[in-house]
Amino acid sequence: MQSQHAELEWRDSGVPVSTHFDDPYFSLDNGLAETAYVFLQGNDLPQRFTDGFHIAELGFGTGLNLLAALRLWRQTGQSGALHFTSFEAFPMRADEMRRAHEAFPEIAAISAEIMPLLEATPRRLSLPDLEFTLIIGDARTTVAGWDRRADAWFLDGFSPAKNPELWDADLMKDVARHTAPDGTAATYTAAGFVRRNLAEAGFDVRRISGFGRKRHMTVARLPASPCGPHDPTG
Repeated sequence: MQSQHAELEWRDSGVPVSTHFDDPYFSLDNGLAETAYVFLQGNDLPQRFTDGFHIAELGFGTGLNLLAALRLWRQTGQSGALHFTSFEAFPMRADEMRRAHEAFPEIAAISAEIMPLLEATPRRLSLPDLEFTLIIGDARTTVAGWDRRADAWFLDGFSPAKNPELWDADLMKDVARHTAPDGTAATYTAAGFVRRNLAEAGFDVRRISGFGRKRHMTVARLPASPCGPHDPTG
């Protein structure tokens, strides 16, 4: 089945906005700084990086989080490969992602390296230091059928008020089932129902100071359990 592409409009500042969800793809203050604060620092990275560390993401969007994570991996001299899986229902086109990246000269070189490869094979990318998979479709179905577990989750859907499906209780339970022991999750939102759904899924949840104009955000950790499900893929 052919995927439905994202429908966009562009702010004067170069920020893409989803017309379907009426929400920007990243912070109007600074999207790259938001990624560093919310998703990287929020998941205690790079301190937790190890060879084969697996990040999973709800909402691939512009690909900014992938580039920022790989940039940090390289800057901190990690060995082996970073694994990164993203779930996206409405993928952006490659030229749209490139345009969004133009706002951040810090990632110009890595965008120039990665984007031609993603354009050629948008759903899978294998490099010596990166194994990337893009899973297209409704995350309420695709996460449940995934055969891996993540060490860290970037919960980066559109605003819970405008895209509640990506934050519902059943999906958060699927996220928990696909999280390694002592795995973490982070998101820019501190919406009460999101924190409750994460807690009911088994995460220890904390509200901390948010980025930019957001007063608070959410971080979560899944306690280690000796009875947790076995991950056949390691």
